[in-house]
Amino acid sequence: MIYESTTLKQEIIIDRVISIHYFEYMNDFSFEGESHDFWEFLCVDKGTVNVLAGDTTYTLNKGDIIFHQPNEFHNVKANGIIAPNLVVIGFECSSPAMEFFRCKLLKIGQTEQNLLGSLIQEARASFSGPLDDPYSEKLIRSEHQPFAGEQLIKMYLQQVLIHLYRINNVPAPVPPRMLSVKQKSADELFCRITSYMEDNIGSHITIDQICRDNLVSRSILQKLFKEHADCGVIDYFSQIKINAAKHMIRNQHMNFTQIADNLGYASIHYFSRQFKKLTGMTPSEYASSIKLLSEPNDKKEGSDA
Repeated sequence: MIYESTTLKQEIIIDRVISIHYFEYMNDFSFEGESHDFWEFLCVDKGTVNVLAGDTTYTLNKGDIIFHQPNEFHNVKANGIIAPNLVVIGFECSSPAMEFFRCKLLKIGQTEQNLLGSLIQEARASFSGPLDDPYSEKLIRSEHQPFAGEQLIKMYLQQVLIHLYRINNVPAPVPPRMLSVKQKSADELFCRITSYMEDNIGSHITIDQICRDNLVSRSILQKLFKEHADCGVIDYFSQIKINAAKHMIRNQHMNFTQIADNLGYASIHYFSRQFKKLTGMTPSEYASSIKLLSEPNDKKEGSDA
């Protein structure tokens, strides 16, 4: 037999990434705007923002993603009520398929959300410095990059664009991935228990209580969280609480004592210890660091003088 190779077609190719950001902003954040000669998209992970793209202002909520074409002026402002979490990525791409994304405001699904999460995780490992500085102009490679980390970033980004193109432009010709009954059942159980945790975020729940209320054994529960979250059950619940606390701090509607009470902590001191344990900062330090992100560079430099 004589075999003949097939050169695979590539519809969307990205070789250069300009910026990768994951922002946790206060509810009154405002970025005055800019334009540049590369593509950029902004995706809302949590909260609500108002975005100016060209001459049009849009209100984006969780799951919305907007694309800014090269040289399009754009800005972003929080709505003063809900503190937003945003993924913002700038990249160069000359593929003809990018025409589809001009002036586009789309919705992401779970697949795209997971891909963006993996991309941010790889970026944190591959590049030094925080991903939440809106005024950084260059990605600095980490001295200890994971193997093929940058290649994975490229693959994840291309997959996001391909998925969005397919579901919004043409029907996907391939059938959805079939999960085994066992895997589907485990995924549904994990989602049900994490929703239960969200519903009881202001309580002090134990593993026994979770097992009793969700009709699951301790061993299955622990295995479930090890496989889906790579951590313990209570560790996961603690992280949910601290993530909620961060969001409350950025909303600026409650003080630290009220937040601790709202989330079921026995005291403000215990809340502060847990917050620092999981974030590396006290609640006050976190609030100050987030507020600093809202200040332009010239004001930051002035405060250091």
